[in-house]
Amino acid sequence: MKIYLSGLDFDAGKVKYNDERLIKLSEKFKPKKIAPFFAEFITDDPEQADAVAVRKDNILDLLIPDIEKMEGRLERSENQDEKKLAEKCIRAMEEEKALCDIDFSEAEKSVLKALSPLTFKPTIIIDGDISTDELIGRALKKAGIMFFYTAGQDECKAWPAEKNSSAVECAGKIHSDLARGFIRADVVTFNDMMSVFNMHGAKEKGLVKTVEKDHIIEDGDIIEIKFNV
Repeated sequence: MKIYLSGLDFDAGKVKYNDERLIKLSEKFKPKKIAPFFAEFITDDPEQADAVAVRKDNILDLLIPDIEKMEGRLERSENQDEKKLAEKCIRAMEEEKALCDIDFSEAEKSVLKALSPLTFKPTIIIDGDISTDELIGRALKKAGIMFFYTAGQDECKAWPAEKNSSAVECAGKIHSDLARGFIRADVVTFNDMMSVFNMHGAKEKGLVKTVEKDHIIEDGDIIEIKFNV
């Protein structure tokens, strides 16, 4: 995830996210390898960002270009629905609201996606001090990103995925072969995993769900994929 920073005193570059669940899983399994999630802070080319973090005092630096873009659309468009949408956006931004925080219909979202105003991206407004972990955590939440995990003695890894991702979609995040040859997945919640020694122990206690490809994976789930290619 690339996070564009505005008015925040952090260096550009990749930043490790200190995920408490991954830390606890690693303490439990003592794996040979730990693979945390890394975000990337950027200060140039905001169009490349997946999310935006802006200091509250700097919000107008982002809103003014978006307002100008919408005013230009309002002047040029002959479509009444687009004109109404542009006016709706301008009113909200004049109240210093990011567009990502406004309710839009699916049709309106489609138009805005094409126009790509910056604050339509997941935008978090920072008021006061914040750590890099807090910033990344808030950006992930705003963007609708969760984590699922793979955990064992070889490796513990945090995998980002969109909320409401299916088991087969999560399998594809790990490797395309796992999605292509998906048979089933064993799933255990983070809290249940922390109450036992390992996945085998979770199975013995009946804490593991064996699920089909359409099963929705929840934030924090630990999964094992059964596949055949």
